[in-house]
Amino acid sequence: MSDDTQPALTLYQRDDCHLCDLALAVLAQVRAPEFDSVFIDGDDALEARYGERVPVLRDQSRGVELEWPFDAQRLRGWLLAPS
Repeated sequence: MSDDTQPALTLYQRDDCHLCDLALAVLAQVRAPEFDSVFIDGDDALEARYGERVPVLRDQSRGVELEWPFDAQRLRGWLLAPS
């Protein structure tokens, strides 16, 4: 795997989002693998897709999403789930 490989996980969030801050804390708590943060504000396509659902964690390699609310136990199970 090369150093320019993108993380498989993406956290879709908004600016000034209290729930997004909570999601980031849960990700840190479980020591989740590296992930990209994508802010949907101002992106019409992402706004249409995620809107009020944020924060949403997406595993690009498996094509699955985990919507808020999630706690450490639920996140661990989701991360370990088979494809």
